[in-house]
Amino acid sequence: MLHQRKSTIYLSCLLLLAFLIAACQPAAPAAAPAAAGAAPAEEFIVGVLHVGAMTDAGYNQAHHDGIAEMQKNLPNVKVVEVENVPESADAERVMEGMIQQGAKVIFPQSFGYLDPALNVAAKHPEVVFMHPAGFKLADNLGTYWGNNFEAMYLAGIAAGSVTKSNQLGFITAFPIPNVLASVNAFQLGAQSVNPDVKTTLVINGSWVDPAKEAAATNALADAGVDVVTMIVDSPVTVVQTAETRGIYAVGFHSAALETLAPKGWVTGVAYTWGPLYTRLVQSVMDGTWKSEHIRGGMETDFLALANFGPDVSDETKTLIEESKAAIIKGDLKIFAGPISDNEGNVKIAEGEVGGIELLDTTDWLVAGVTGQTE
Repeated sequence: MLHQRKSTIYLSCLLLLAFLIAACQPAAPAAAPAAAGAAPAEEFIVGVLHVGAMTDAGYNQAHHDGIAEMQKNLPNVKVVEVENVPESADAERVMEGMIQQGAKVIFPQSFGYLDPALNVAAKHPEVVFMHPAGFKLADNLGTYWGNNFEAMYLAGIAAGSVTKSNQLGFITAFPIPNVLASVNAFQLGAQSVNPDVKTTLVINGSWVDPAKEAAATNALADAGVDVVTMIVDSPVTVVQTAETRGIYAVGFHSAALETLAPKGWVTGVAYTWGPLYTRLVQSVMDGTWKSEHIRGGMETDFLALANFGPDVSDETKTLIEESKAAIIKGDLKIFAGPISDNEGNVKIAEGEVGGIELLDTTDWLVAGVTGQTE
């Protein structure tokens, strides 16, 4: 019994000693916090409306591809994307539905969505809207666009160099300012290498109407036009019809169009929206976004010229590269006066220069262009 009691006391002393030793040791360091970015970021929802199909090899696909690149760059972003949305009250209903799903940023990606977006923006000040090529702002709505008239001027140099009839064609939906600025720049670029060149503008009243686009291309070819370009949502019909008719094509929106015209391809304007969309969404997430008109040209990552076709000479390619560099540097002013419209009115006086504001203000056609502005 005594032996057992001594053993118990001895064991208790050992336990007490172990406890005292442990208590005297320095505290173990706290677990280090998780490395920055290790924990998954909170889901951030972005809504996107397209007026046409996301696989149109044109306007809608260029925007869709940009959104996809943004989502890849920002893995916590969830995209709610709807195509073929009419430019009507339907657009407002789609945007409201996106907000109900938690969208914090909405890209209403068609010119005709501007007023519907402004209406929805007024009801939801907590949501940011970014509209392409719009000319109105709100506290929570901004706009963006690439300066397509710079790229169109360069494409015009290529068109003016390959034409044999000195007749160019330009097909579009509506005579809105940024389109008219591009038509004028296209003519001025072509005229810079071919003083005799003329451009016929065709307005068909729809951003997506393959039947009208084919008819317009055929009518231009019948009239002697041998180079056609366009600003429509899906340039596929124009490019394919031009190839069938044996005339040249200058593309717009997507560089992928080149594959549709292996013989008649000249070049094209290709939009690359992914980097801009990444910056815009990131700015909303980190609280630095502000309402503004974002505009940029060949100096930005918004757009580029597509590959040149087989009939564009090395001499012309060099000239275009030199002109691009001069535009970026500021040495080449596309709209340096004096410039008159096609009715003989001076629109930009000698000594004056039209700039990026022409994307929002142009309501006239430069001398050498035939077409309507209303």
